[in-house]
Amino acid sequence: MLQIRNLTKIYDGGVKALNNVSFDVPDGQFLAIIGLSGSGKSTLLRCINRLIEPTDGQILWNGEDITAASQEEVRRIRRKIGMVFQQFNLVNRSKVLTNVLAGRLGYVNPAWSFLNRFPKEDVDKAFVQLGRVGIADKAYQRADELSGGQQQRVGIARALMQDPELILADEPVASLDPVLAHSIMKHLEDINKKDGVSVMCSLHFLDIVHRYADRAIALNEGRLVFEGLPKEINDAKFKEIYGRDAERVG
Repeated sequence: MLQIRNLTKIYDGGVKALNNVSFDVPDGQFLAIIGLSGSGKSTLLRCINRLIEPTDGQILWNGEDITAASQEEVRRIRRKIGMVFQQFNLVNRSKVLTNVLAGRLGYVNPAWSFLNRFPKEDVDKAFVQLGRVGIADKAYQRADELSGGQQQRVGIARALMQDPELILADEPVASLDPVLAHSIMKHLEDINKKDGVSVMCSLHFLDIVHRYADRAIALNEGRLVFEGLPKEINDAKFKEIYGRDAERVG
């Protein structure tokens, strides 16, 4: 179980991106994180794997305090936390296969990774993961030759190389059209349901939240303003999350 306790993040200049946020994520849950741009969604996800250092509070995972972990301990913890980014975060000039193998960097000898040399079993595993997301035939193409939807599938395959217990997906479909968005969400759903991997996914559109999430939390100016089932987001709560002038789309 992931437990967030009184998490606060204050950036330079006094901007409070997270304000005393607390909630739990049981193992195997698909949790959607919703809210306006700038509400704290990305900061929350990045605090969980210490890409951003929290100002105060605790992040407990299976009883281990991530916030108190040393850098060496953080590297070990990150092995089991996959990250999927909105802008894919690929090395564009490298082959798709090389980008996917980057998911094993926490496991292999650093000298081997520097030379892009990986054990055969890791290469075989990369092809399996590329096949799972339907792009094994793209393995030797440059990443920047792929469409946005294909690049995001590379990102998912890279995360799967970690054998993750938790995937943090930071607005993974924000830059994709609706059809591609659902194809990406179905891959995340498959990983969640078939592999039992917990997924925390920040999203904008409620129709996608209703379709894929077991539970949702909402942030507004860094504060937790909702926690519950997506269907429990009534009109009044919607206005609290998105503002009184917002109109429901899904």
